Amino acid sequence: MIGSSAHITQLPGLSPGTLVHVGKTRSHPVRIRLVQFDEKEVREDEAVLPDGELPRVSEGRVLWIHVDGVHDPETIEKVGVVYGLHPLTMEDIVNTEQRPKLEDYETYLFLVMKALSLESRPGSRLQTEQVSVIIKPGLVLSFQEGNGNFFAPILERIRSGRGLMRKRGSDYLAYALIDAVVDRYFLVLETLGETIEDLQDEVVLAPGTATLQRIHAMKREMLILRRAVWPLREFAYNLLLGESAIIDKSTVLFLRDVHDHAVQIIDSIETYREMTSGMLDVYLSSINNRMNEIMKVLTIIATLFMPLTFISSIYGMNFHYMPELQWRWGYPAVLILMALIGVGMLGIIRARKWL
Repeated sequence: MIGSSAHITQLPGLSPGTLVHVGKTRSHPVRIRLVQFDEKEVREDEAVLPDGELPRVSEGRVLWIHVDGVHDPETIEKVGVVYGLHPLTMEDIVNTEQRPKLEDYETYLFLVMKALSLESRPGSRLQTEQVSVIIKPGLVLSFQEGNGNFFAPILERIRSGRGLMRKRGSDYLAYALIDAVVDRYFLVLETLGETIEDLQDEVVLAPGTATLQRIHAMKREMLILRRAVWPLREFAYNLLLGESAIIDKSTVLFLRDVHDHAVQIIDSIETYREMTSGMLDVYLSSINNRMNEIMKVLTIIATLFMPLTFISSIYGMNFHYMPELQWRWGYPAVLILMALIGVGMLGIIRARKWL
């Protein structure tokens, strides 16, 4: 059963396996790239569904079908029916709010990951995009939520024949796709690390309201990162166990590297989260220190003027008989007295190191 591609956050009352797109509304056309290869040759093509045909898996060759866009349930259903995907798998593909996970359907493995990127404009925000991968003997299906170019380096390696890509099976291709997503995490972490360093300097030197907003935005991005990466370590470890016959023993060594990268990324994320939380404490402390400095200066000024105000208020009283009222040097004498009192009090304050 196929539903519309509207932005929906919940699917109340629908039967399991109902295909309804959940996530950001997308307008770009769904593009399907077909790549078949072995050690000798590579064939590339594009399929236009629902009228076009999809190739079958050939013995001794690896078929990679990459779908840019999951907002058209009809296209996803067509691909799923041709290659024998379970309705629940197709439902998870069009639901882009899935948690990263690994599911074993006996005849194939289903992986859900979150690809990360940062907007290039100033004040960039962390962007997440769901990537789903199906691994079958001789076949890899990859579904990307948007129309990015995450896997272009892998396609170039297939074309050039460099490395082991065209000498291994579909499990090695799937490893390469997973590794490409994980490598982007390092790029994002590097950029966020530089932003955190700039924030630390700003918090210490010139904290302001904008600084507080940037700290809270960074904390949200760290939370998004953690949600995207933490499950990756779990299903990478499950792949390492080698319980699925689809994953060759020789590929397990490469998956171990992915697991190590996931652990390294998680450690970095936890470090950045602690640094961000610490920056919030430093920010509050800096604001309090600045306020204390301001209050100290105002208090000193008020203290200096208290005796001066007392003297001026006495001589400002409108009495006719005052001792110094008719004295010729009374006015400059009072001014000199007030100046001496001010200088004396300022000297006492400096001597006690209050200023």
